[in-house]
Amino acid sequence: MLRVFRHHIAVSTMILAAVETALLFTVLYVLLRLAGGQAAGSDDVYLIVPLIAASFAVMAAVGLYNRNVFFDVSLIASRTAVCIGFTVILMAMIVYLYTLLWSGDYQSYVTICLASIIIHVLLVLLIRVIFLEVANLDAFKRRVLIIGAGPRAAKIDALGSHEPHFKTVGFLSTEGEPAEIRPDRVIGGADPGGAQALCDLAEHHAVDEIVVAAREQRGLPVMELLECKLGGVQVTDFLTFYEREAQRVDLDELQPSWLIYSDGFRRGLLNQATKRAFDIVVSGAFLLLTLPLTIAAAIAVKLDSPGPVLYRQERVGLNGRLFSVMKFRSMRTDAESDGVPQWAAAQDQRVTRVGNFLRRTRIDEIPQIFNVLKGDMSFVGPRPERPFFVKSLSSQIPFYDQRHRVKPGISGWAQINYPYGASVEDARAKLAYDLYYIKNGGLFLDIVTFLQTVRVVLWPDGVR
Repeated sequence: MLRVFRHHIAVSTMILAAVETALLFTVLYVLLRLAGGQAAGSDDVYLIVPLIAASFAVMAAVGLYNRNVFFDVSLIASRTAVCIGFTVILMAMIVYLYTLLWSGDYQSYVTICLASIIIHVLLVLLIRVIFLEVANLDAFKRRVLIIGAGPRAAKIDALGSHEPHFKTVGFLSTEGEPAEIRPDRVIGGADPGGAQALCDLAEHHAVDEIVVAAREQRGLPVMELLECKLGGVQVTDFLTFYEREAQRVDLDELQPSWLIYSDGFRRGLLNQATKRAFDIVVSGAFLLLTLPLTIAAAIAVKLDSPGPVLYRQERVGLNGRLFSVMKFRSMRTDAESDGVPQWAAAQDQRVTRVGNFLRRTRIDEIPQIFNVLKGDMSFVGPRPERPFFVKSLSSQIPFYDQRHRVKPGISGWAQINYPYGASVEDARAKLAYDLYYIKNGGLFLDIVTFLQTVRVVLWPDGVR
């Protein structure tokens, strides 16, 4: 994993994106050169760069760079098909703007773009097949040695079975901790046994990183760990390793001391100004683009059931301040006639026919753009919850109040990585992602989340 603007990205993902981007550049450049005077010109760079940016953005938005998609051929095929449709539309728009600003034959440029898309898609599919084979080779995985064989080690073992980026070479048992790892996976003990004992083991297994996953820190081979560290082997604590690989924090093991001493949680004026500018630009553009859809949704809500078009509800925002969130009404007006807030349930009978469609397509969230422009929300942030649920969840889930350290968002890191939450356990699972965002958030992670929101809208798993 590499840390890019505080967000962890797999090296394999970056290499794959770089190779596919370079391929598209090559295809476009060659086709433009072959077209000669019909389409080529000295200002080609002003066309190629936005075309590549648009193609990459679409591929990221539909989830083609998500780790769960890498090893699923059916997902790659379906999302590539959607990607082609969006890319064709964007490329046609870019070419049209280019021919308005610079001279050129629009039809010739469009033909070249369509040809480049076909060639690029074929090459991408070929690369993905090769990537499937290469990514599974142990030679391309980070080799990790785990100190500990208890609950923390079991979590890393489970994570490693789903993540292709590291290979666990073995576990070292520690005293006073019940073993949850199969005996054949334990290659020794972690008791102090000479300054070179652990280093020799790490060298024998070609270890790149040692993860200290033992809950009991007393009795650990500190001098051996220091020797390995000075010898070039990375030594990482469990919480940091888990956060990096899972892109969420482990609430079961989270300690205040780790939050205090770990990197992150930056709230400088420049970061705040950049985030606010991002919110205004994205929300303003989104509001204009969705205006026809907004009008149609308002009419549909009004015709479907009696009651107001917009629904206002009190939510908890930055630093616990209350504000009224706006959404298209998707439930009957008597949804909470008894005055007691309720979680939204699957197949909720309170949801109207139009409301069900609005929820599944996330159209009901569009009016929240006005909350963003007003400053109560950001485009990206933790989902705002009602005061009743916040009070209840704060008493049951440690660190839950910390999600109010940033403005709530229309979309968020938790929303794109976990289905709709409608229980205490769901809220706990989503908090793990929210804390990761609060700790590592910035403009880069906001852009990643914004692009991934397209995937959630197109494939609305878990909507209620």
